[in-house]
Amino acid sequence: MITSKLPNVGITIFTQMSQLAAQTGAINLSQGFPDFDGPQALRDAVGRHIASGHNQYSPMTGLPVLRQQIAAKIARSYGAHVDADSEVTVTPGATQAIFCAIQAVIHSGDEVIVFDPAYDSYEPSVELAGGRCVHVQLGLKDFSIDFQKLAEAITPRTRMIILNTPHNPSGALISRAELDQLAALIRDRDIYVISDEVYEHLVFDGVPHVSVLAHEELYQRAFVVSSFGKTYHVTGWKTGYVVAPPALSAELRKVHQYVSFCGVTPLQYALADYMAEHPEHVEELPDFYQAKRDLFCDLLTPSRFSFTRVAGTYFQLVDYSQIRPDLNDVEMALWMTREHGVASIPISVFYQTPPVGQRLVRLCFAKREETLREAAAKLCVI
Repeated sequence: MITSKLPNVGITIFTQMSQLAAQTGAINLSQGFPDFDGPQALRDAVGRHIASGHNQYSPMTGLPVLRQQIAAKIARSYGAHVDADSEVTVTPGATQAIFCAIQAVIHSGDEVIVFDPAYDSYEPSVELAGGRCVHVQLGLKDFSIDFQKLAEAITPRTRMIILNTPHNPSGALISRAELDQLAALIRDRDIYVISDEVYEHLVFDGVPHVSVLAHEELYQRAFVVSSFGKTYHVTGWKTGYVVAPPALSAELRKVHQYVSFCGVTPLQYALADYMAEHPEHVEELPDFYQAKRDLFCDLLTPSRFSFTRVAGTYFQLVDYSQIRPDLNDVEMALWMTREHGVASIPISVFYQTPPVGQRLVRLCFAKREETLREAAAKLCVI
């Protein structure tokens, strides 16, 4: 008999909805991946490095040339200076980075505060470390942090707070003032921070991304996680990185070396080449995805869905209260997929206790123009 360590975990909603989309032939706006390829020069570089023999283990912390490019990008983007050797660790995906950070510092009985709606990998990682998640609900309308609720949730057992900005699924952004408020709240406490910033370059309307990397006080207790997959349209490469002060990086690496040891070598070489040759890529990314957001939202304007244009990420929340208020969001997502040919994600799955009466589904607009037009046409007749 197996006694599960994760008895409440099954197949994720992302896998379920993608499978249903494939079975029904629906347009898949559920799982967060592009239906277009990353840059040709980046893809060509992978083949070049495979052919040239870069096929063995990389250093455990990542290729030095890639870590140097990451440090240079951080300096350009945020004016923050990190040491490529002691503070930057390349991992097989951001999810693995988050897992290793949690395992590195969370002990049995520790509490970790997460903000609902929260990405689904956080809680299982905490549970496997012997900890317990404490859920603090974000604002219902703007998905902002309620600092009164946060202060009330902190106990002597609180060991970590997990931030996510830009936020999945809402697209909300954390401001510098909010980071200052968080720093003041935990200043005299033994609390670490994970800042999940995988959508750091998908921030719209001229608003800069506010990174924990640029907050000197918070960074001293933080693991900041980023994703090459999101930034370069190659989610299947499962390559990311985590930046943390030397002492925290050392603890994270103790775990990382026994989970995967290292990332995929030719992918790291290719990313290092592309970052060096095309530093403008990250600067152009906000406009690239804002154009997709605006096209999709313009196309949805005649529909019966209501929405506010998202501030970041490549997800758009839409409210279906005027269409099928009789359905909860899981039922709505299934109905939309089976009856109208568009797959989405119900956001109740991101909550411990979903708000009563909330009627929101998440749609991914990281798609080609023709995909967005076809999907919007279907959504407008619902």
